[in-house]
Amino acid sequence: MKNAQISKAHFFSLSFVLSRVLTSGVIMSIEKNESELKGLEKSIGKITGKKHVSLYNSYTGAVHAALWGQDIVHGSTTRIEQLSEGERRFIRWLGVELTDELAVPLGFERLAVGWDELNDLEARVTALSSSAPVLVLDFTPLGFGPAAAIAANEPLIWKKAERLKIFGAFDLQTMWTQEESEPDLQPAVQFNYRLSPLVAACVKLSLLRRNRENED
Repeated sequence: MKNAQISKAHFFSLSFVLSRVLTSGVIMSIEKNESELKGLEKSIGKITGKKHVSLYNSYTGAVHAALWGQDIVHGSTTRIEQLSEGERRFIRWLGVELTDELAVPLGFERLAVGWDELNDLEARVTALSSSAPVLVLDFTPLGFGPAAAIAANEPLIWKKAERLKIFGAFDLQTMWTQEESEPDLQPAVQFNYRLSPLVAACVKLSLLRRNRENED
């Protein structure tokens, strides 16, 4: 997905968020790190109206998770509207065939979220067809680093997508309890798709302070 360049008009917002997060101390605490991730998931859930949100450290990671969560894997076929050439290449690299046949269900819908899109994000979500079970949001254009998320209502999609990540929700639970809570959902391969809590904190604060041009 093409990322828009950050304009000078948004330099204040960008620097404000960075200074607030970097002086907050939250990045120095493991417990608060986890709360930043969960806080961003909660914010995205409210904006999208979806019950389950999973975070990723790249847009391609979120695309992979959106497909994997629906069992759209190597040898499968899916339909996704208005793909860029880069997106097409990545999906084909995953071994998934693309088609324009309307009889094939839509794999996912997606939105790129930059500073110009923040204030009307809910309206942009509402304007989507909602015919796909997964929404992919790319927050990379905000400028804090690669960041993306998937949002879905189906819990099994979320569970499968989380299991794709090393140190996702289920891996962390297993680490603390020493018990496997979802043995039937273990993927053959896991990827380093875990989002940085620092980047998550920046994205979360950007979402929380939308429609506010200046702050003390």
